Amino acid sequence: MRFTLSSSALSGKLTALSRVINSKNALPILGDFVFEIKDNVLNLTASDSENMMKTQLELTESDGYCRFAIGNHDLLEAVKGFSEQPITFDVDQEKNIVKISYQNGLFSLPIESADEFPMAQPVSDFATTITIPNLILAENINRSVFATAQDELRPVMNGIYFDLTPECLAVVASDGHKLVRNKVFTIKSEQPAAFILPKKPANLLRNLLGKDGGDVVIRFDERNAEVNYGDGILQCRLIEGRYPNYNSVIPQNNPNELRADRLGLLAALRRVQPFANDSSNLIRFHVEGSTLQLDAEDYDFSKTATERMTCEYNGQPMSIGFKGSSFIEVLSNFDCQEVTILLADPSRAGLVLPSEQPENQDVLMLLMPMLIND
Repeated sequence: MRFTLSSSALSGKLTALSRVINSKNALPILGDFVFEIKDNVLNLTASDSENMMKTQLELTESDGYCRFAIGNHDLLEAVKGFSEQPITFDVDQEKNIVKISYQNGLFSLPIESADEFPMAQPVSDFATTITIPNLILAENINRSVFATAQDELRPVMNGIYFDLTPECLAVVASDGHKLVRNKVFTIKSEQPAAFILPKKPANLLRNLLGKDGGDVVIRFDERNAEVNYGDGILQCRLIEGRYPNYNSVIPQNNPNELRADRLGLLAALRRVQPFANDSSNLIRFHVEGSTLQLDAEDYDFSKTATERMTCEYNGQPMSIGFKGSSFIEVLSNFDCQEVTILLADPSRAGLVLPSEQPENQDVLMLLMPMLIND
């Protein structure tokens, strides 16, 4: 069996698929790519047993059907180094070897039967379907994934929650200290449905999406999801369980409104944060009039820092503490010029919003305050 294809096209597909493969696998064959050649198309598959990615590639030429598995590391390293050129695979399934020839040479690698490669659990016929623009899904995953938890006791917090309601699709992530809620008003359903996407497939998708237009189709049931993103499919096992009522923790009336330049505040926090106590990472925000003052201190090492910046503030003078690293993450995951920070009092959660919401969306991030000693 022989087939020929573009080296750069193959390298790009294999690099994307390789991200799903674990460095250590319970089944050795999960360290392989599966090649299936049929009707002059190469179908490629990789899996870690819980997540499976599939993609396909048009062949320059082929002379039949075959299916085999080949180790990911050696093949990936070899094709990465090629300039754009045709490469030819000669597959000998009796001797379990493939010879790969290119302009200046050839190499050979062992192959094995793909029959032992585990198949993904199919999504049921009664699955819910969401169709979402590629770019909007990429933006929402990028904005949310940093806020997911790493909590063995509450695994539902370790993923991104997609909540489809009659009003909108809400994309939510929280670790109990910070929360992100994105509302997409163009996607809604009279039949409410929800699923929790684990962190690994979320990160796989953020690397695959946003490069082109088109729509992504997500089909999901209680256990599994299938994401068709144009030139490939990701099948994954979902996190089972009931997600907490995220709306109940979002304050509805924070009257003190602060507007600040996002990049200016981000830079100030990055300068002040190294002086905060390593264990608490506490930064004190004092806002009064048109001045925001940031203070950090670590008396154990005789370190203190203070920085002031101008802002627009409509509210009572206030001092409130936030975890510096969390506030930096929140600001880093906006792409607006200015942010609005809504505060109530030093014991209640603060809200951070973009100065201008994305079209047909509503983005909100929440941070729980920390106790400060006056």
